[in-house]
Amino acid sequence: MARYNAAYEIHVHGQVPLRPDVGLNQLQEALRPLWHYAGALSLEDGATSAYPEEPGIRLDAQEHMLQMCWTVPGDDDFRQSLDEMCMNLNELTAAGAAIEVTFYDNQFDDEEDPSGEDAKDDFVMLFVGPTPADIMQAQRDMLVNDVIHLMERHFDGSELSGVVDEIDKLFSQRFDSLVNSLDLGKPPRGNGGGHGGSGHGGRKPRHLH
Repeated sequence: MARYNAAYEIHVHGQVPLRPDVGLNQLQEALRPLWHYAGALSLEDGATSAYPEEPGIRLDAQEHMLQMCWTVPGDDDFRQSLDEMCMNLNELTAAGAAIEVTFYDNQFDDEEDPSGEDAKDDFVMLFVGPTPADIMQAQRDMLVNDVIHLMERHFDGSELSGVVDEIDKLFSQRFDSLVNSLDLGKPPRGNGGGHGGSGHGGRKPRHLH
């Protein structure tokens, strides 16, 4: 369905490692919330971005990697499609991965808006993975990279091991709380926002002690 006068241009960006046995048919079903939202009849039809210079949605079969650099016009209801996509992808992933989603305000024009108001842009970081531990590992690695990059402007990298240890403690506490809260008699459902685990318990993330 074409969305005229959509509130946003929505850009989805990320690289998701997939299990070697995942084929195009499985990926098409997992990504149905995206291409169906775009009004397409299949992944092949909907994989093209609104901007021709962007590669869109592609499966790198040799690397077993889902690559997304894809823009679609839409509204806030697209967030539900993102939740569904993340829950679907959890079952196909080989490791945790981040997906960046940016909502660009279509109504804002920096050159023509005399009011000085800011654009109503929004940014969402989603995580997928085969287990909650893998999802937390991806979150942890991203946070460590961001913090180290920021603090290396002021400190030598060798001085920051204590900072990394404290981040690991926080994620270890979060993981323990998650494990303790799981009802193992029922398959847990992913929560909104795409952080949802697939319901597998098991090992603690690497680096988290």
